[in-house]
Amino acid sequence: MPGQPTGHRGDTHGRGELPEQLARLADPETSPPPQQLGARLRNYFLTGLVIVGPLAITAWVVRLFIDFIDGWVRPVMPDVEAWLGRLLQANYAQWLASSKIIGVLFAIIAITVIGALTANLLGRTIVSYAELMLSRMPVVRNVYSGIKQIFETVLSESGNSFQKVGLVEFPRQGMWSIIFIAGASRGEVDVRLSQGEPTICAFLPCTPNPTTGYLIYVKKSEVIELDMTIEEAAKLVISAGLIAPEFKGGGDLPAMAGLPKKAGGIMPGRP
Repeated sequence: MPGQPTGHRGDTHGRGELPEQLARLADPETSPPPQQLGARLRNYFLTGLVIVGPLAITAWVVRLFIDFIDGWVRPVMPDVEAWLGRLLQANYAQWLASSKIIGVLFAIIAITVIGALTANLLGRTIVSYAELMLSRMPVVRNVYSGIKQIFETVLSESGNSFQKVGLVEFPRQGMWSIIFIAGASRGEVDVRLSQGEPTICAFLPCTPNPTTGYLIYVKKSEVIELDMTIEEAAKLVISAGLIAPEFKGGGDLPAMAGLPKKAGGIMPGRP
């Protein structure tokens, strides 16, 4: 029949494509080279390093902390071994007394007891007299007051810590930096700067050490508030941008939504 040869030739051509593709894959010049043993071992090593590295560093930091606390507390501790010897066997009591975790536990118990004692009137009176004595020492009072304010700010539950994370143009137009928003500016700074437009107080951390940075006062309209938490922003700063938190906001929002534009770049809140 007239149509059969044409269909037969087309079918043969279709079935012949598969052997040709297999032949090209088998050809060493066209097939992808297999991964060498050295490269595979390197990948295995890097994968294990990613897993073991953070665990080892965390364990090392915890051990340093325990050694530091134990070194400070051990000289003022009572004879724990004799007290434990009454409750446990001699070998268990000696092993537990020599353990450095005992120093940490003693420090936790002592701090808790001191906190409980200062909660009443007598304890507050003693603390007030002690602070009064420290306030009369020229150098010690500055160190004590500064450290006390830091502890009260960090450990306070009244909301005096950083509230939000934001972006601000720094160090020049078109470059943005992470800031930790402390709140609205107050006092004389607020009176001098907030002339009809509110300003905020923020901390601009440095990478990779977020404990250093700049205290800045900026107009609220020049700040882009972010949804990430303080902890996520700290990880972003410490990792130099390598660890970016996942954005779980709804929809594709433009990054500069609501900010006025000007020729040559985006400069929020400026003419």
